[in-house]
Amino acid sequence: MTSLICGSLAFDTIMSFHGRFSEALLADQLHKINVAFLVPALRREFGGCAGNIAYNLRLLEGEPLIMATVGQDGGPYLDRLKSLGIGERCIRVIDDAYTAQAFITTDADNNQITAFHPGAMGMSHLNRVADAGTPGLAIVAPDGRDGMLQHARDCADLNIPFIFDPGQGLPMFSGPELAHFVELATYVAVNDYEAELLTERTGLGLERIAERVAALIVTRGERGAEIFADGKKHDVPSAPISRAVDPTGCGDAFRAGLMYGLDKAMDWPTLGRLASLMGAIKIEHQGGQNHTPSRVEIEDRFSTAFGYRF
Repeated sequence: MTSLICGSLAFDTIMSFHGRFSEALLADQLHKINVAFLVPALRREFGGCAGNIAYNLRLLEGEPLIMATVGQDGGPYLDRLKSLGIGERCIRVIDDAYTAQAFITTDADNNQITAFHPGAMGMSHLNRVADAGTPGLAIVAPDGRDGMLQHARDCADLNIPFIFDPGQGLPMFSGPELAHFVELATYVAVNDYEAELLTERTGLGLERIAERVAALIVTRGERGAEIFADGKKHDVPSAPISRAVDPTGCGDAFRAGLMYGLDKAMDWPTLGRLASLMGAIKIEHQGGQNHTPSRVEIEDRFSTAFGYRF
């Protein structure tokens, strides 16, 4: 079944700061910050939430179809997607803009500071979900503000079940707008920080949000995740890792696992564990799309981690 992924495509410039941000930022001087971080390691990656989710879903042999916008410099990304067998017919090229660019600096404690230029992403509302055909599932991931609003409405109008994944785009929306997203969505996926912000802005507790959707998924980093569904809370353990290398894109990998599990009608504990494993595989590698496990390797690692096969 085709899974429609509405979200950003971006080029990520990823830098590593070998110190700690907390040691460079003085609490009593935050009103006049003027700091420079020496970043000996730098690389340029393919990124963006839609790109990362689609990449991980393809590793699971799913059928992702990306709906996004790129700029005049987006040719290399489109070529890459074609080479990976990822659907890109719903990607619009904006000739007078650049593809979105993220500049991410990670410190020794895996804290991140990101500067983001939206570029062509700001025109994502020009895409229409109806042009994607009849996907069985969709996700509305971080993208241009108007695009996220448009695609959520489109999915609801077309009766396409979808995951609302506000991510780092959550602060763009007011409380009433976020509450409306929840009303339209079939599922909501957030991390623990986003969950706090979502509840604060909407005035809805996690239980009340869960009552409005088929499932609310809250990721909690190394503490695993919680899935609120069918009046129950399922505690999902984190998958073991060999070494934490780079957190960039871990949430996207998790969401790919969610989408695959929903497509295959997995039970919530299994679906959550698969999502957790995809995040664990990702964190062991630099960048959002450089891990290359085969489907068989993913299945074997799941079995080793959780004692059964999905």
